[in-house]
Amino acid sequence: MELLTPELGLFVWTLVAFLIVFVILRAVAWKPILKGLGERERGIADSIAQADKVRAEMARMQSENETMLRQAREERTTLLREAKEAGDAMVAKSKAEAKAVADKMIEEARTQIQHQKLAAMTEVRNEIGQLSVTIAERILRDNLKSDSAQSSFAQNLAQELTLN
Repeated sequence: MELLTPELGLFVWTLVAFLIVFVILRAVAWKPILKGLGERERGIADSIAQADKVRAEMARMQSENETMLRQAREERTTLLREAKEAGDAMVAKSKAEAKAVADKMIEEARTQIQHQKLAAMTEVRNEIGQLSVTIAERILRDNLKSDSAQSSFAQNLAQELTLN
């Protein structure tokens, strides 16, 4: 039971030793510990403030990035639409030019065909005329071999000319 009820002398010396250690620790260790805790508290507060600033900056940059991305998409859409319109216009222009060239070629071919047709018809007429003259000449030669046939033919021609 002596451990539970210490004597007054032991109690006083223990109290004196505690106070001496307390004063020494307060003077030597307490101030640096409080100073370190204060610095640590300020460092944590600064880190939290810095993190808040970084978070706000990240949010601002993210909204800027989204805005820039939206603008880039709009520009891409505009450029694609303009390119499609330009391509369609070029295709339409090329088709119109090709049709004009084809129509011109068809018209030239028709004109050439018409000229060749007329030339062929003229040539056929000339050939027919020459053949007709040659045939008539041969027929007349055969029919007019004798003098009596020639004189009767001349009289018939003279009568027809006088009648006309």
